[in-house]
Amino acid sequence: MSGLDPTFTDLPYRSLGDAALARARELGAGQADFRFERVRYQSLRVRDGALQGASDAEDLGFAVRVVHEGAWGFASGVVLTTDEAVRVAETAVAVAKVAAQMTSRPVELADEPTYDDVTWVSAYDVNPLEVATGEKVAVLVDWTERLRTGAAVDHASAALAQVQENKYYADLTGTRTTQQRVRLMPTFTAMGAGADTFDSMSSIAPPVGRGWEYVVGRADGAPGAWDWDAEIDEVPELLAEKLKAPSVEPGDHDLVIHPSNLWLTIHESIGHATELDRALGYEANYAGTSFATPDLLGTLRYGSDVMNVTGDRTVEHGLATIGYDDEGVQTQSWDIVRDGVLVGYQLDRPMGVMLPELNQLDGRPRSNGCAYADSPGHIPIQRMANVSLQPDPSPDAPGTDELIGRVERGLYVVGDKSWSIDMQRFNFQFTGQRFYAIRDGELAGQVRDVAYQATTTDFWGSLEAVGGAQTWELGGAFNCGKAQPGQVAAVSHGCPTSLFRGVRILNTREEGGA
Repeated sequence: MSGLDPTFTDLPYRSLGDAALARARELGAGQADFRFERVRYQSLRVRDGALQGASDAEDLGFAVRVVHEGAWGFASGVVLTTDEAVRVAETAVAVAKVAAQMTSRPVELADEPTYDDVTWVSAYDVNPLEVATGEKVAVLVDWTERLRTGAAVDHASAALAQVQENKYYADLTGTRTTQQRVRLMPTFTAMGAGADTFDSMSSIAPPVGRGWEYVVGRADGAPGAWDWDAEIDEVPELLAEKLKAPSVEPGDHDLVIHPSNLWLTIHESIGHATELDRALGYEANYAGTSFATPDLLGTLRYGSDVMNVTGDRTVEHGLATIGYDDEGVQTQSWDIVRDGVLVGYQLDRPMGVMLPELNQLDGRPRSNGCAYADSPGHIPIQRMANVSLQPDPSPDAPGTDELIGRVERGLYVVGDKSWSIDMQRFNFQFTGQRFYAIRDGELAGQVRDVAYQATTTDFWGSLEAVGGAQTWELGGAFNCGKAQPGQVAAVSHGCPTSLFRGVRILNTREEGGA
């Protein structure tokens, strides 16, 4: 595990924070926090063996957030001087004074213990931003050239997104945290044309909170890399089969869904639906509100008895994993759905006091650590944890082959693709990378033009079995959007291979009038 980047720790965030918080206290702020961050981004794009684009960017600055006269105030700056830190604090208080005239309910924040000068660094071996760009481009070029040796592949692309995020947080209670996390998203896509169609096949490798070792392997030979060689070897043949595959017969089918597809269904139908600000109607941008309202807590039958879902900001290599959130709350893991029943939500400190019975510390309401801001210019908001479906814990839990063996007529679904869901997170439709027909417990080749459609509770209610820990994988995305002005966050979702009974299957070609 790496330590904090010295080029970040050399920056004057401590003195800026001290100056800003001292000024906020002088001006009468009841609560105030200071957040300093540097976020480095690099992206690389290759197509057909040639570099198409490379970009490097850095977001550097700080923000002050206050509660004054019961109202929020916020301001940010990019000039790294104590005079500027004082000015930004003054601006935040001035904003709060204006907001106080329009605030009918005073701001309350759930309590949190003080953490004095703690450090957290995510789990990775090699920071990808410290690897020579030419070395990374060479890997992507090699991927596309190898993919194009497949007869069915007309074009191939590859890309690599990398982020290093450093944050320093301090507040008037005495909490100070300094953190660093690295994440990356390698991917490739093979494209080809058949007799009557054009289609593509992409890697199902998930984005991860790991380092460059995820691409090239660890120096000590320990597990940690995706098997890129095996996937590159098989994708051209998989694409060729898909281009020639028959169109699916619509109707009700049993589904065995691999984690590379199911993570996205979890994200849309559970992750967003159990953000408490959405459930209360405080937030509706991008993803709407939620059918899973607080009056249903403890009674809503979200799914079958084998459905157990957790929120987790601590799981190793998760994209939403961090030590302390952007409100100084130590991150946690908690139940969202237990035995198929809604029992929890995702909370930040303002939301923590809305349903005080949800999460407590020493008998007092507490956040479960879900505050995040994607840049120093944005205020922290409630963001999604790593929301995950838990595997069957029994020693004889089924594997993927056994789940397929339980199906007489159905489909095995691998890889994510397009999706659609309504503004209550209730009616949805998902497609995928690959759909295999299952006949009498055996895979019987690919079919295409497939989408599965359901309501959230019907779909999760049809969940008959979840695989064991050997089938569990973390999927995820770099680009979950929320709020206005819009913010972007990375999040992972773990799940096992799972068996669903009697799910409605659409033929997308017929639905489109083709």
